[in-house]
Amino acid sequence: MVNYKELGLVNTRDMFAKAVKGGYAIPAFNFNTMEQMQAIVQAAVETKSPVIMQVSKGARKYANATILRYMAQGAVEYAKELGCANPQIVLHLDHGDSFELCKDCIDMGFSSVMIDGSSLPYEENIALTKKVVEYAHKYDVTVEAELGVLAGVEDEVASEVSHYTKPEEVVDFATRTGCDSLAISIGTSHGAYKFKPEQCTRDPKTGKLVPPPLAFDVLEAIEKQLPGFPIVLHGSSSVPQDEVDTINKYGGKLPDAVGIPEEQLRKAAKSAVCKINIDSDSRLAMTAAIRQHFAENPSHFDPRQYLAPARENMKKMYIHKILNVLGSNDKL
Repeated sequence: MVNYKELGLVNTRDMFAKAVKGGYAIPAFNFNTMEQMQAIVQAAVETKSPVIMQVSKGARKYANATILRYMAQGAVEYAKELGCANPQIVLHLDHGDSFELCKDCIDMGFSSVMIDGSSLPYEENIALTKKVVEYAHKYDVTVEAELGVLAGVEDEVASEVSHYTKPEEVVDFATRTGCDSLAISIGTSHGAYKFKPEQCTRDPKTGKLVPPPLAFDVLEAIEKQLPGFPIVLHGSSSVPQDEVDTINKYGGKLPDAVGIPEEQLRKAAKSAVCKINIDSDSRLAMTAAIRQHFAENPSHFDPRQYLAPARENMKKMYIHKILNVLGSNDKL
């Protein structure tokens, strides 16, 4: 058993309480590689922001659970080395799909876990979430649950259609499970293709797809039912068109990739939404930089030569999100 406090990590409880009260959201950036982790830590330190470093089941398998534990500990020490005396870093499991996986992450030093029973019948979701909460709270680990289903694809998580969270269920669910935060469905979606073209309109000037607006009426109804309770938005990458254009320019093929407009995420961050998940934007920033580097430097084969600009481009994107979308800067 490795307690996250031994690694210098924190859970989300105080972090979320301050974010709800302060009208901002904590960045939850997914990572798979050392370069992503370095960029996340650099961005958080430079903006003086708390941060959630999260990994999916697939990312954990890719990186190795033991290596991840030491990477998280290294992230804390790296932040201190960069000048942050008291870093606020969470290691979070994104979309845990079983009690066993959540337990293993808790035992390996995670400070926060998500149990995603949203595809299960309502009572089964409650039972599974409650079981995870009871184990996690023994070790002061915070638990995120989910009600409602997001469309799109991200690692093992996939759904053809979305189902909005039902506001009339949230009080019963949160009370009976004891979860610390609740991921809801209001129209965000996983992946780089968050909406089909037929769901969107096209900007007559640019020809770019314009996605449908988020269901803020559902969010407001949930806030009325659970005032001050931490709400989470998954699938909240904006899919920056400049990165998509760069990828396509240098041999990629991402037609009609579209994300959540940043102005809608800014609005959400000012509400009880206190954690916003961003994964695809990091992948796009990394891929765009690597594709461009290969095209401009065909003789390069040292991974450091192309991963360094990729890391810098991701850091730039993370800083932009913190400063201009989430508002979590200068909160340490």
